[in-house]
Order: sequence, then C-alpha cells, then structure tokens
Amino acid sequence: MEGLVAAESLVEHVTGQLSRLCRFTGTDAAEPARLVADLLGDAGRRPLAAGPAWRSDVADDHSPVEFSVAFDRHGPPVLRLLAEAAVADPAVPADLTPALDFLHRQAGRHDLGLARLEQVRDLFTTDRPQGLFGMWHSLILRDVPEFKVYLNPEIHGVAGSGALVREALGRLGAGPAYRVVRERALRPADRLTFFALDLRDSGTARIKLYVSQHGAGLDEVARAAAAVPGVDPAEVTAFCELASGSAGPYDRRPIIASYTFAPGAPAPIGYSVYVPIRSYVADDLEAYDRAHALLVRHGFDPAALEAAVTAVSRRPLRDGVGLIAHVSLRVGPPRPGLGVYLSSEAYAVTAPQPQRIPAAS
Repeated sequence: MEGLVAAESLVEHVTGQLSRLCRFTGTDAAEPARLVADLLGDAGRRPLAAGPAWRSDVADDHSPVEFSVAFDRHGPPVLRLLAEAAVADPAVPADLTPALDFLHRQAGRHDLGLARLEQVRDLFTTDRPQGLFGMWHSLILRDVPEFKVYLNPEIHGVAGSGALVREALGRLGAGPAYRVVRERALRPADRLTFFALDLRDSGTARIKLYVSQHGAGLDEVARAAAAVPGVDPAEVTAFCELASGSAGPYDRRPIIASYTFAPGAPAPIGYSVYVPIRSYVADDLEAYDRAHALLVRHGFDPAALEAAVTAVSRRPLRDGVGLIAHVSLRVGPPRPGLGVYLSSEAYAVTAPQPQRIPAAS
C-alpha cells in the first residue's frame, strides 16, 4: 500500500485514514481519533508489520476497523466507523468485557443512553461465549458522535439465536413486529447475524436485526423485503442485481437484510439490504464502477465516492478486491439512502479474483 511505513502502528494507520475522511465530510477528527485510540488500546500501538493482535472479523484481513459513508436523502454524506474493542484473549473473541469497558468509559462523556442495552444485556452474557465477536461499536460521526452497538445473537450458539432474539425484542416492546419477520421473511438457511441498538434516549433510536440470507435468490430477497410495510421489493432486487452483477443465487457471501423495530409497532418500520460486493466482482475497479452506477441511479452525487475511496487508499483499484466491501440500500425511517463500506486494509490487500460470469437472469 502506498505510503505504508514499516514501523507504522495500527492506530496511526487508521487515524490517518480517519483524518482524511473527516476532511472530506467536514467533520472535526479530534474526538473520533480519540475514540478509536481508546477502542484499540495497547493493540493500536502494535506495528502493522507484526500482524493483527487478534483475528477480528470486522474485515477480511482482520483489521478491527471499517469505514462507511452514508448517502442520505435529506442531508450531506455522513461518515461512520465500525470497530471492535481490543480483544483481551484471542482464544475468546466473543468476550463482551473489553467492549463494555469502553462503553462505561464513554457513557458520561457522551451521555450515552444505556437503558435498553441493560434491558437485554444478560441475554448476551455467558461464561462460554461462542462465535467470532461479542460486541462491535459503530460511531456515526456528526458534530456530536452518535453510538450504536452490534451484539451477537449466536453468542450461545447458532441453535439458540432465534429464542434469544425473540426474548430480546419482546423485552424491548417489539415482539409483535418480530413475529411478522419470523413468519413472512425468515428461511431455514438464514442466520440471525447482528442485534443492534442505538445508544441514545430519543424517539428515533433504533432497534435493528440483521439476517444473513445464505444462498438466497432474488425472489427470496424480495419476499424478505416485503415483510416491511411500504418497501418496494422491486427496488430492492434491482439494487441487488446491479450491485452484484447477477440475479443470484448469492452463494458466496450472503445478502444481508436488516429490519428496524420501534416499541409498540405491529410490524418493522424500516428495512435495509447489504450486498457484499467484494464477493461478486473481480477487483475494486469493478466494484467502484457498480457503486458509482448505484449512486447515479438513486440520485446521489458520485463525486463523493471518489473522494472517500481516495481518502482511505491511493492504491490502483485494479490491484486488489475488498477495499469496497459492501454497498447498502436503506428504505424507511429515519434516514433512507445508500451506504458504501470501505475496508481499512491495515494488514493486507486481497488479490484480484478471476472474472466471474454472471448467473442467468
């Protein structure tokens, strides 16, 4: 990677990318950089040449940070950051302790709303956590950072994830809406991948469930989207087909559907679809061209995409695949729009893949 210094640390690499992205979005980088340094702790000071301190599942090269740009219908692009707190014991990556310690350090400084998390925290707590993560943190970098957590529904094992999610959403007043998703959208092959909470006390704070739709085709993606009132399944499938270059089935990395819940609502109030574009392109130039076309199709200025990609990496896009990791379409409240997800590539660049022939429509 251009500009990589042998002795550069993880936190130096990530905060450099973050600073350039913040210049692009007009955001003050000082507090986001402090938060990243706090999350990464001693692992952040580890030289990149030494490799990752633990095998984070945030990114393919085990970088514990991923950036994204949210293109919103009703405002300018917003920078977001997904990160994992430094794991104390690499043999137990799903341990919640480091992530909760980070939240407690930030709670007073940023007036975090932890009440809903406390309502369900015991469900995600165990002496024998399973899976590749316990909790991830999302920072939405507006003038005042907003916090969100992703919890692992499979922390007790895959078989128990459905009961765990049902209980958690029931406690939070979203049981009826989850029944709609369970009955109209979920398939036996689907996995309940993330349970997410906005950490703020407001009427727009979200409860979200992410579902990995393994091996799904467009008809199954459409059925999952139709579980949410007001969502046009044709818009969702058109997005997936343009992003992936095929009509499926999506048998590499799965399409991910997310459902937004509000207490007392009889059905989900919002929906997003995430396409792991890196699995369906030969290289990042192809991914860039598809993301560019999606932005144009949905009425966004594609110049912002070039600025964001350049802020993260200046390597030729043909030289790797995975810098542009996902693209997403958000439908419904509170902020409909598109998202482009950018890997930090702190440790490695994945080599381009052979050109794939799209499946027949």
